[in-house]
Amino acid sequence: MSSAMHLAGPEDLAPLTRLVAAFHAETGIAQDEPTREAALKPLLAGSPYGAAYLLGPRRAPIGYVIVAFGWSIEYGGLDAIVDEVFIRPGVRGRGVASGALAALPRALSGAGIRAVHLEVARDDDAAQRLYARAGFRPRDRYMLMSRKLV
Repeated sequence: MSSAMHLAGPEDLAPLTRLVAAFHAETGIAQDEPTREAALKPLLAGSPYGAAYLLGPRRAPIGYVIVAFGWSIEYGGLDAIVDEVFIRPGVRGRGVASGALAALPRALSGAGIRAVHLEVARDDDAAQRLYARAGFRPRDRYMLMSRKLV
């Protein structure tokens, strides 16, 4: 099953917020609704720092992909990190995520993005297989590390 992927805009705030809340509940991310909406609104308004894509029918999306943009000397310019990918549990395993991960690099390379990165839980074998099928490879010498500033 392939699924349509479209760039989300301000009119998509409500359905995207519901999907993000579902993902956060499933993965144990604690975030209140005002903070979630404040993080999404700039992306939907065309922020140069990232983009949100809805998957499935416009009226009833079944998932989303959010990417954040950055700059990489190593990769020669603009790069992106897949911040979140979510597919509703009832439609998982039907190729929706695979289709989105195949379409995403094509869409981003057309905008000058040179590389796409993502992070995956070390113990999530299913997600690792999905990402490997989509062409993502572990970087043997590197590990993503984070420091929260706020």
